[in-house]
Amino acid sequence: MDRSEKFNKIFNAFILIGMAVVTVLVLAVKLRDAEDGRALLVIAALGSLAGVLATVLSANGRILNFLFGLIDVTIYGAMCLTGAKYGNAALHLLYFLPMQAVGFVQWKKRGAGEHARVRARRLDGRGWLIAGSIFLAGSVAAYFILSALDKTEAAGVVRWLVLTDALSMMCNVLGQWLLSTAYVEQWIFWIGVNVASVAMWVLTLRQSPDSSYALIYVVKYSFYLLNSLNGLRIWMALSRPDADTQG
Repeated sequence: MDRSEKFNKIFNAFILIGMAVVTVLVLAVKLRDAEDGRALLVIAALGSLAGVLATVLSANGRILNFLFGLIDVTIYGAMCLTGAKYGNAALHLLYFLPMQAVGFVQWKKRGAGEHARVRARRLDGRGWLIAGSIFLAGSVAAYFILSALDKTEAAGVVRWLVLTDALSMMCNVLGQWLLSTAYVEQWIFWIGVNVASVAMWVLTLRQSPDSSYALIYVVKYSFYLLNSLNGLRIWMALSRPDADTQG
């Protein structure tokens, strides 16, 4: 086993075990203190664990990530609905769900299987121009649409929540598209997703300290951020012409 593979195994174990331990601890504390919303808390915790496993598998180029991703996006979409985060709810339930199947098919075409990792590729200049244009235009449109839909009175806080929701939404759109088509640059957008999502759920927690599941999502996306940085490193190697995708 070379040094890189050894690091990956240790890092993956840290992410998976760390997320599991923190989630169980938060779950125990919140279940003790919560007067209601306990079922939502348990469901959110299970979805988060499935999501972390999916992202670790994705970072390592493993096709099984789409199975656990299916569980995660379904639960997360439902949680966003309960928290009035309609942009992310629609994104996960109407976009991410079908894109799990699209990604599975596309990765199979690029060599991913039970014992083989996907052959990654890189965006060219034209691809970057298209992705950047979609991101900028989509972020502006999403912000104004979500602002119009939001009915909360606390305007100052709500506008920041809407902004992080819109940015997270567009990073998710681009990240999922590039993930399903096996592009390295997905990880730049996933880093954006994770930063925006941590900010969004921290703001939610400040606005509603009794929210039974917001803290779990702060923890979840903090671990996701670490994993996305490692995913970028791994996929840079997988995109090389002489990359070894077996094992």
